[in-house]
Amino acid sequence: MTQLATTTQSSFAKLGVCDEIVRALAEQGIQHPFAIQELTLPLALAGEDVIGQARTGMGKTLAFGIPVLQRITAAGAERRLAGTPRALVVVPTRELCLQVTEDLSAAGKYLTADGRRRLSVVPIYGGRAYEPQITALRAGADVTVGTPGRLLDLAQQGHLRLSELSVLVLDEADKMLDLGFLPDIERIVRQIPDRRQSMLFSATMPGPIITLARAFMNQPTHIRAEAPHSSAVHDATEQFVYRAHALDKVELVSRVLQCRDRGATMIFTRTKRTAQKVADELAQRGFAVGAVHGDLGQAAREEALSGFRSGDIDVLVATDVAARGIDIDHVTHVINYQCPEDENTYVHRIGRTGRAGRAGVAVTLVDWDELPRWAMIDKALGLGCPAPAETYSSSPHLYTELGIPADAGGTVGAPKRQHRNGQKPAQRNSSRRRQRTRGGQPATGHPTTSHRKTNVVANAN
Repeated sequence: MTQLATTTQSSFAKLGVCDEIVRALAEQGIQHPFAIQELTLPLALAGEDVIGQARTGMGKTLAFGIPVLQRITAAGAERRLAGTPRALVVVPTRELCLQVTEDLSAAGKYLTADGRRRLSVVPIYGGRAYEPQITALRAGADVTVGTPGRLLDLAQQGHLRLSELSVLVLDEADKMLDLGFLPDIERIVRQIPDRRQSMLFSATMPGPIITLARAFMNQPTHIRAEAPHSSAVHDATEQFVYRAHALDKVELVSRVLQCRDRGATMIFTRTKRTAQKVADELAQRGFAVGAVHGDLGQAAREEALSGFRSGDIDVLVATDVAARGIDIDHVTHVINYQCPEDENTYVHRIGRTGRAGRAGVAVTLVDWDELPRWAMIDKALGLGCPAPAETYSSSPHLYTELGIPADAGGTVGAPKRQHRNGQKPAQRNSSRRRQRTRGGQPATGHPTTSHRKTNVVANAN
């Protein structure tokens, strides 16, 4: 069964959300549900299994988070809260683990486990020491949010009990498929009670995910928060695609970062090495920049994210995997420094801007050897720009289209340090010990080939 988004606007209270959660959401300025929430909540609050599909930034976390919090704390809950996890949310990355934990904790701030103890939400993820997480589980974890590898490790060691779960959620299921986590998820599912509520949320729904859902869910309702004819690309995101030379990309990006109305900006690369290289070069050019990628320790990644959220830095360079879970509403621009691997990655990347109906700009740089890959992405998404125009940091059309000041240069000030501790990137990388818990001619004018594309999607919200 599939339901599509409606255009009516409701309130959380009218959808059956309890007063404590409504109050907590209101304090965050959240008054009305997004489409995925409006469609999902009545079913999920009633205990039904749900498959939720919506694009990045459309509110999937609260769509499953509210039912999780409300159902395990309700007076008639099947299993009483006693410090053993009653709900488990499985996510693909550390950053998403922390973001979901933060969102659930904020929404459940007025909920109690036994009338006295505040409801506890505990994050479990790799890259950090075991001991604090084990201590947190022993102190009582009503809701556990975790990545597959560390969850299995602690379950096998006897520190994480899965036998009392009432609700299981798989978030960003398509990314877990991409990262090869499906076998781990199957092992987790085998350890939890058959009698439970299950929810699966994803931006895309490839075949293996549908097969997984059929295997562990009980007659789930598939909810898509968009019309069938809608494009996968955000309606509020204006997109520009340029063919750029690798040796000129940093110069070009330096100009783009000086365009009109630019706020917080995310730059995506395919590799960890490129991410750090770009961040280092932009810092040398005077930009307030941070990096998030797998070669950085977890503390450095969290520090960069914290600085980006607080506004201390306004440029964040990230790889695709590390960027999952970065849920920041004020991102105005996304720059694809390297062409995405496929159309799904492109959708996820540009979904970091134009969130919840806000305006955004996405700039994609395609090198010559990336043109075949880009042509496939363009065809799959119907963007109408299979051959982007050749563009350099001095091309007039770049300045005109993005509103870059005519006198913009390659630097904006003195070099800046990326991290407040002053540690140089080379020192930081060389000292890190990875903790795995599981085994040149400028263009002379506006090109004739169209390289700009704006997509409008109906019923996005």
